[in-house]
Amino acid sequence: MAESPPVHVEIFSNAHNTQIGEQRINIVHGNQYVSESSSDQATLVQRLKPITDASHTRDRENSPPNSACFPGTRTDVIRTIVAWVDSWLLWNTHILWLYGYVGCGKSAIALAIAVILEESKRLVGSFFFYQNTGDRSRMTKFATTLACQLAAAIPEAAPFIEKAVKAEPGLLQSNLVAQLRRLVLEPFKAASWSGRLLWTSLVKGSFLIVIDGLDECEDRQQVEAFIDDLINFFKKNPLVPLRFFITSRVEQHIQGRLKDNQVRLENLVNHCLRNDIDTFMTTCFEEAKKLFPVIAAYIEEHGDWPTKEEKDTLVDHIDGSFIFASALFKYIVDPTDIQSTPMQRLPLTLNMDPGLDTLYANTLSRSQQLSDFSDIISTLALTFEPLPITGIAELLGIKSFEVVRVLIELQAIIHIPGTDDLPVTFCHTSLRDFLTTEAI
Repeated sequence: MAESPPVHVEIFSNAHNTQIGEQRINIVHGNQYVSESSSDQATLVQRLKPITDASHTRDRENSPPNSACFPGTRTDVIRTIVAWVDSWLLWNTHILWLYGYVGCGKSAIALAIAVILEESKRLVGSFFFYQNTGDRSRMTKFATTLACQLAAAIPEAAPFIEKAVKAEPGLLQSNLVAQLRRLVLEPFKAASWSGRLLWTSLVKGSFLIVIDGLDECEDRQQVEAFIDDLINFFKKNPLVPLRFFITSRVEQHIQGRLKDNQVRLENLVNHCLRNDIDTFMTTCFEEAKKLFPVIAAYIEEHGDWPTKEEKDTLVDHIDGSFIFASALFKYIVDPTDIQSTPMQRLPLTLNMDPGLDTLYANTLSRSQQLSDFSDIISTLALTFEPLPITGIAELLGIKSFEVVRVLIELQAIIHIPGTDDLPVTFCHTSLRDFLTTEAI
């Protein structure tokens, strides 16, 4: 009796990314990959051990920088960056480097771009570096954190990440370049040919990874290796629909690598519009008039405050720096300063250098005479990871209220959480630079 020919059976041949109970069938390059969505994702996270507070969705109050674009500002530069992401791959670069001086708003713009791309379902991941915050100031978990975000944002890539981890047992202990290639770049490339991703990239534009504060990463050699390999990858893979948006200060080890014809350079100073600072300050002062009785009483007796001339002079003095604008405003309206009024403090700000050093020095002087001041400020500046008030007190052998007494006067430059068990953080990392170069 003749043997019957094998029967070819196709199950769900036209289906894509189908969920059956706990199992998910991903169709990638015509292949079916079955993964148990809930358990496999949990296992992948356990293996990769990502940083949970490095992305744009972190609690910014407890995991700085706590920066966001003020409504109605930064529209010009945001429009420019989004247009770059949306442009055809053959017409533009895969990498855009937004650079600028301290406090000009790079992190706020990075957050805005991440949110916009997330809304259009094209954000692969984001990583916000920050000085002296443990793993967030190192490259140690950079690739594994982005890999977890990639798997969550693009499930089609998850099987390739899992395969790489299983195939190379030592991968998670290997160098950054190998991890980034095997866990992020290659899985995305493999998944990008799936129907959904291909359609999205053709209709909407490329997918994006946002990297903020690259200059705040302490592993300089790893940063150089990351940039070099990223540029090489896109030279060899010009049609992969993935782009990187990177922000940083101008540091030699970054500038020397990113000044490449494969990278688009954007100087944020060229996008710092006076109107943005004016909008910010006008809105802040209008809110202050409602919140502070002393300002309302002054206006009732003397007329509007600040006058247009005073505000214009202040805006010109700020010279485009949002962090300087924010810090100056906090200094002017500071409710804890009972020695002077906002009306008296505003003229003083015009004598402060457009940088932040004078503001830092003036603010710190308010607590400088208190006992334990130097020890508390030194602890904040020198510890590898930020400590809560209770941790600072325990380390120094003092009471928590003694720490609070020093810090309460410094809220214009230091973020004090609502409870004693959450970390105390600087409003901007430039304060740490100031403290470690100045005698406290």
